[in-house]
Amino acid sequence: MFPTDPQAKARLEEWLSAGGEGALDVIGLDLRDADLSEANLQESWLTDAKLAGVKLVGADLYRSDAEGADFTEADLTRASLVRVNLDDAVLRGAVLDGADLVKASLYDVDATNASLRGTRVLGASLLNVDFRGADLSDAVLRENSFKVTVDDRTKVEGLSGTVFGPVRVIDDQGGEHEIAGAALERWVSERGGSVEVLPVPEAKRSL
Repeated sequence: MFPTDPQAKARLEEWLSAGGEGALDVIGLDLRDADLSEANLQESWLTDAKLAGVKLVGADLYRSDAEGADFTEADLTRASLVRVNLDDAVLRGAVLDGADLVKASLYDVDATNASLRGTRVLGASLLNVDFRGADLSDAVLRENSFKVTVDDRTKVEGLSGTVFGPVRVIDDQGGEHEIAGAALERWVSERGGSVEVLPVPEAKRSL
């Protein structure tokens, strides 16, 4: 299915006529209504693209640049987001169940109400990511910078692995506080998950 926007549709048609694999340049274009499921989009340029509601099920976006892209309610189930730049992206209500976020970069990302069930988040940088209302059930973490915001609606049942904190917690009264170390491990454990919080290396303390 092609996007409604004529410029984006023409760009996709051009890309498909050239083989439909690899780098796709849609910087700033409106791809809403497109279905790019299972597409090979390695090293593509999605900077500031409008991808709200787009279907990217099983798509391979290895090393793509999606800085500032809007993925609101997009379906990225099982997508490969390995080494993808998602800084300043919007992932509100997006579905990333079973996706690979290995060594991805997420800085200042709005992921409120997103679903990351069973997502692999390995060696990634999550800095100032808003996970309020997000579902991280059964997600696997490994040595990630994890300076994120959560609240009482954030689901962490089955969440496992290792992280660097601290995490900012918003309570149901709107108050907020940071937790790290044993307190963070306990917060996750009380909600059905099990993570080990690693000491923050000196190089990460300044971030």
